[in-house]
Amino acid sequence: MNYLTKLVSGCILLLILLAAREIAGSTLLPAADVLLKDHIYEETIKTVLLYPTSPEKERAARLLQQPILSLQQHKTLTLEFDDLQADYRSFRAKIIHCNADWSQSVLNDVEFTQTFNEFPVLDYQQSFSTKVPYYHYSFEVPPLKLAGNYVLLVYTERDRTPVLTRRFMIYDPKVRIEGAVRFSEGVSEQKTHQQVDFSIDYKGYVLNAPQTELKVVIRQNFRWDNLKTDFRPTSVNAFEQTAGYQFFRLENNFPGGNEFRYFDSRTLTARGFGIQYIERLDEFTRLILAMDKPRAREGYFQSDDFNGHYIIDQRESGNGSTEADYTPVVFSLKAPESDQGDVYVNGSFNLWQLNDLNRMTYNAETGTYNAVILLKQGVINYDYVVQNTDTRMTNEQLLEGTYSTTENDYDILVYHRPPAARSDILIGYRTLEWNRRR
Repeated sequence: MNYLTKLVSGCILLLILLAAREIAGSTLLPAADVLLKDHIYEETIKTVLLYPTSPEKERAARLLQQPILSLQQHKTLTLEFDDLQADYRSFRAKIIHCNADWSQSVLNDVEFTQTFNEFPVLDYQQSFSTKVPYYHYSFEVPPLKLAGNYVLLVYTERDRTPVLTRRFMIYDPKVRIEGAVRFSEGVSEQKTHQQVDFSIDYKGYVLNAPQTELKVVIRQNFRWDNLKTDFRPTSVNAFEQTAGYQFFRLENNFPGGNEFRYFDSRTLTARGFGIQYIERLDEFTRLILAMDKPRAREGYFQSDDFNGHYIIDQRESGNGSTEADYTPVVFSLKAPESDQGDVYVNGSFNLWQLNDLNRMTYNAETGTYNAVILLKQGVINYDYVVQNTDTRMTNEQLLEGTYSTTENDYDILVYHRPPAARSDILIGYRTLEWNRRR
């Protein structure tokens, strides 16, 4: 009897230790340097795409869909990325739950996942008939059971080194959002800015203090570097259970910006739009784009774009995932040297980040800014941005201008933390279009 008692006690202790280890491990990241934002940690990792899973695997338009899903849709997301290292590497993925401010929540994995939170990335292919060899990886993010902000982390299986992180969101439509975009009400901003007015209908959802409980975020063109937050309702109707957000100090104004520049490299047999010259070398094919110039004083010019995003495609095969090649792309901007800061080539292709990969250098002899960026074939949107070297503030209007008639997309995200809850929930989502022409 004493032996059985000890055996049972030992088994219980073992189970407790294993459970504690799983709970502790669920909140630990594979590395201390993980950033809870869109980021690429290795230069060999390229073309990181995250979008709602589509049955048309090579339809290029799928790549323009944003990584945002309704909890009620029971859909999944697909991650794609390339590794330009010559050898195959094993990767694993982990999902991190975050609060509205993108700090890591205190939830355990079992509270938002349906399986063990560590997934092997098993789907990979080698590139075919490309001068620059690469491995193409894809991973389908498993369904989750809780609305909110998430970060998908991919790391090496061997040493658990992070290689990329991508944000995505799951929303549970508990409130309804009504909104519209229009010209700014500001006298001096009417020709340069756009205004987002909206209201929140929370009928059927319990809010004790709607004036302070809701956290609202508005993004322009789905960019995390171009958002506004900390909104408070200007009016609350307790009987109708609605909160209105109509501001008088232009808190909801955004610079309209300009339509994005773009080039088309879907084929390398001839010059696509925006490409001045194709240089064919043994190790790669270099693309020299047509010379750009500042547009801040030219006036608005209507053109179709992807609002800063891009698609990957290879026209001859239709299989952009593994048959699109990587090409060094030469960007040139004819402009005086800026005394405001450094100039960058900006766009979703670089996750809207400004770093050494897209920083331009100034050539005083030719009077041009130049940059060479390795990009995969497709249709790529970009623009030029100046970053102040002291404040690190960015300014797209200096070189691109800003116009209230520019086509833009806006999305509104509404977060709430219910009483006694331990994390923020995304309870409302709405996309608004302005001046859409297609």
